[in-house]
Amino acid sequence: MRLLTGRGRFVDDVRVPGMLEAAVLRSVVPHARILSIDVSAAAALPGVFAVVTGTEVKALVKTPQPVIWRTIPDMLMGFGYPLAVEKVLYPGQGVAAVAAKDRATAEDALELIEVEYEELPAVTTLEEALAEDAPRLYEDWPGNVAGRTMVPKGDVAAAFAEADVVVQESFRFARQMGTPLETRGVIADWDPFTERLEVWLGTQAPNLARELLGEVLGLSADKVRVRTPDVGGGFGNKFDFYGDEVVACVLSRRAGKPVKLIEDRAESFVATVHSREQKIDVELAAKSDGTITGLRGTVYGVLGGVLGTIGIGPCWTTAALMTGPYDIPAVELNVVAVMTNKSPYGSYRGYGLPKANFAQEHLVEQLARRLGMDAHAVRRKNFVPPDAFPYQSPVFVYDTGRYEECLDLCLTSVQRAGWAERVARGRADGAAIGIGYSFHTEASAFAPSRIVNLAGLQHSGFDTEVVRIDSTGHVTVFTGLSAMGQGIHTALAQVAGQALGVPLDHVTVLSGDTDTCPYTGYGTGASRAAAVGGAAVLNAATRLREKVLRIAGHILEVSPEDLSIEDGVISVRGVPGKSLTMAEIGDAAYRRINGKLPETETPTLEEREVFDPANIATSFGCTAVLAEVDRETGVVTLLGYLIAHDCGTVINPLIVDGQLHGGAAQAIGGALYEELAYDAGGRMATSTFADYLLPTATEIPPFGIEHMATPSDHIPGGFKGMGEAGVIGGGAAIAHAVEDALSEYGVEITSLPITPPRLLAAIKRGARR
Repeated sequence: MRLLTGRGRFVDDVRVPGMLEAAVLRSVVPHARILSIDVSAAAALPGVFAVVTGTEVKALVKTPQPVIWRTIPDMLMGFGYPLAVEKVLYPGQGVAAVAAKDRATAEDALELIEVEYEELPAVTTLEEALAEDAPRLYEDWPGNVAGRTMVPKGDVAAAFAEADVVVQESFRFARQMGTPLETRGVIADWDPFTERLEVWLGTQAPNLARELLGEVLGLSADKVRVRTPDVGGGFGNKFDFYGDEVVACVLSRRAGKPVKLIEDRAESFVATVHSREQKIDVELAAKSDGTITGLRGTVYGVLGGVLGTIGIGPCWTTAALMTGPYDIPAVELNVVAVMTNKSPYGSYRGYGLPKANFAQEHLVEQLARRLGMDAHAVRRKNFVPPDAFPYQSPVFVYDTGRYEECLDLCLTSVQRAGWAERVARGRADGAAIGIGYSFHTEASAFAPSRIVNLAGLQHSGFDTEVVRIDSTGHVTVFTGLSAMGQGIHTALAQVAGQALGVPLDHVTVLSGDTDTCPYTGYGTGASRAAAVGGAAVLNAATRLREKVLRIAGHILEVSPEDLSIEDGVISVRGVPGKSLTMAEIGDAAYRRINGKLPETETPTLEEREVFDPANIATSFGCTAVLAEVDRETGVVTLLGYLIAHDCGTVINPLIVDGQLHGGAAQAIGGALYEELAYDAGGRMATSTFADYLLPTATEIPPFGIEHMATPSDHIPGGFKGMGEAGVIGGGAAIAHAVEDALSEYGVEITSLPITPPRLLAAIKRGARR
């Protein structure tokens, strides 16, 4: 309600006395040497307080921009600095920055900066980057490949040698981005007297941002405070750590004043991380009865000119989770990290899972066609069975699952919706209409610190939560997680309220300040906040409840086991009227202690929980899509969208449904509309929402959600994550619906997005056959 009524406070709403505003000069060329930069005219412009270049910033920082995911141990590190030094490696890379009295003056100053470039040949496509004579982004490297690694399991050579059938395919995924409603923003305020840096930052990971700011700027953690106001959407884009944030800090120190740097929408298309772009060459081995015996191939990550915060992470995740819900005994998936003159590759909702799911589900459908089997029969034959859990996949251990039941639930939903009859009627009238399916798994509750450290993450994943009952009996939860519209405050309040037996409106959740809120390792991302944070709150609140009952038992002269708590009232079971309010317990713990607080109890009511689970939690679901294709235009219209889903114990059904809806909307955008394009010279061709198409309400079909609940076996409360679930299976399901609608042409969709020109070309190829 606070946000709906306009009472939200975002970074751009923050006003600090004496604050300046900054702007960044960004390269329009993709690859060039910087021969000279003349900032004298900009520095002399009235209203300008500071101007910095890449060389100056490099001299002031202690390290390049951090890369926290290092899944390839011997990977060549394409490090970048906050601003370009000596060379620009992608269009949009910052070259210089200005702090002035307002944004308009700062932008005027940018126009006065003279940069002389020596343009170099650019490599924009994967093929250009891998060519034998390709221009190299890093002249001391042997080529543009930063590293290679492999995800292995079992005897792959034997599986393919003994296979009755082998299917193979090559998949391409376009470059896309998250486009949160609020662009990135930061305010940096360096205090020269305390030598302390205070930063307001729209981030999904405030503690990680504090650590990285300190690391880059050479400051101890106690000298950096990160405050996170409301965040207007993140989708992974605001998990990453950007050079702009360091630039604002440097400008503040140079100017002696607070500096605000807000990215405008045009900048966001080149300065915010890009995602999704991959090429996957893969093949599947199987027996004639449909049993899958092997999977092998190569995932090419088409990275940018410098490594982003998460390095090759999403592309490695694609390989690590490509087996999905299927028990495949032999796997060999290579990952190749390829640098190109494009914006850095970073986090986006789903990480590498949508591409893994697309490849895995397409191969299942293709295998079914080759064998003349129903695709669901192939799925059922290869699902990890319920009695096999916990199940060791090539990388992760899946905790619990009931995949066949979830598939049946989805099929029942489709039947109940009457889709088969609708398809029959449409086809009888000459329409191209079809149904597509996709089954997905989701690695959620991402946290196990020791495991993720072994996997290459240079950071922890645990979560810390503090639950406090005050002297009036009301509850405050302190969390290091970020609220970015996903409802985490509501979810944590519900967990605390239910565990303590108090009304929801008696619970307040506070976040967004590294000085006052506890440390959370990975932040809000990887579908972990409600599962890991919720478990920590549950453990802390459960212990706090026990203390409340002990105090109440002392005052009421009964055993704590004889008490119950409901709606903030502690009652003696079976004795009407013998009760205390939570406010009376609070008073006994904080104020009028004598005679009320047991001698064995310390004053105050507060518990802190550090939760670091032993394993991830695996959510799963099945997506079904009803789609119609206009054969004349190639336009795809989605008529229905159903998801059967299991995220363990559901904390708040409304929030879960909203997350699934939002993820599905992004899946639709990625499947049908969104693509970041570069021209033949490597310059960015997508610069506005007129070029980068997003689905609107008119393109989004009605959603239907069905829930199962298979609790996690190792997370208190049985919670699993689901923030990315909606986006994972959508692309494959939409592609399969289009293929079904155009079955007369034998169309196979192997790349996304499915644009009208590409689909028309596929229809024409099929018609010629």
